[in-house]
Amino acid sequence: MSRIKGITKELGATLTVAALTVAMASTTSVYANGKSAGQAGVDAQDGVNAVNPGAETDLNGLIATIINLVFGSIGIVAVIMIIIGGINYATSQGDTNKVQKAKNTILYGVIGLVVVLLSFAIVTFVLNGLAGE
Repeated sequence: MSRIKGITKELGATLTVAALTVAMASTTSVYANGKSAGQAGVDAQDGVNAVNPGAETDLNGLIATIINLVFGSIGIVAVIMIIIGGINYATSQGDTNKVQKAKNTILYGVIGLVVVLLSFAIVTFVLNGLAGE
């Protein structure tokens, strides 16, 4: 169980750093054939619409969707850990070691959930700032 907690902590931290890195990388300027980032984007959108009319390419939307899926999955894992801790607590039968392990599982699950929610809020804030919303 402690190995799962360690993996969950590392995974949450890694995904947060990765999401922030992707969000920051998407702010860099793009120059294509000497054109500004805005004109290159217009040209790219024209090319996409020529191949598939009506298709929209929105990098921030794609990143937001991926981040929502990742943070949602991690949030579900954190809630499952809280439930497992509650079951372990209820079935500990007063054994102090089992009670302590169950309390730690619940505590780490809650901490993981808070970290996921804060990470989601930060990434959403950054992406909304990049999109100018």
